[in-house]
Amino acid sequence: MSSDPSVSSTPRGKFITLEGIDGAGKSSHVRWLGDFLRTRGHEVLLTREPGGTPLGEKLRASLLSEAMHPETEALLMFAVRREHVAAVIAPALARGEWVVCDRFSDASFAYQGGGKGVDRRRLQALENWVHGEGASQPCMPDLTLLFDVPCEVARQRIVLAGRPLDRFEQEDAQFHDRVRHAYLEQARKHPERFHVLNGELSLAEVRARLVHIFTGLA
Repeated sequence: MSSDPSVSSTPRGKFITLEGIDGAGKSSHVRWLGDFLRTRGHEVLLTREPGGTPLGEKLRASLLSEAMHPETEALLMFAVRREHVAAVIAPALARGEWVVCDRFSDASFAYQGGGKGVDRRRLQALENWVHGEGASQPCMPDLTLLFDVPCEVARQRIVLAGRPLDRFEQEDAQFHDRVRHAYLEQARKHPERFHVLNGELSLAEVRARLVHIFTGLA
């Protein structure tokens, strides 16, 4: 064992992210997943993006309501993410906790990239910077759950919810279709960490699939 007190002997926790277009149903499973992982003996931190820190939650309100240039939007999303990683996610993982995050960087490739047309190379550069590329333990998800549904199904769910819509939810069908396809492209590019789940299945069926996935995850 190292004699350096700055080197922790605690095994790093797991970083789990949930992704999907608005109305895909992912948020319905966040708390359930946290409870399930706790039954398996893990310390679990639930968090979300944009947000996750006091600063992030303040900027979340602006990001979800105020119109802005797509590149401004992308930069703000990654600025919020950097604070989230530094103040919340990385410390929790270092303590051995499992972090379950409702959206992370894949959302920027989907929404700002696919939806708004921001150059993927710029998003990739921001991701490398914010995640700590070159660090001994860059802050990349160990597992990403992508809840996939047709855009028309997602739209029906949002309407039935009967709540005020944020500015992303107010975008047209073509926007959401681009976002969905960008998510699926991310899954194709990173098959080692993505699990694509059929969001049209019942709550019980989706959760049975989640149990199966996490039973096989060390």
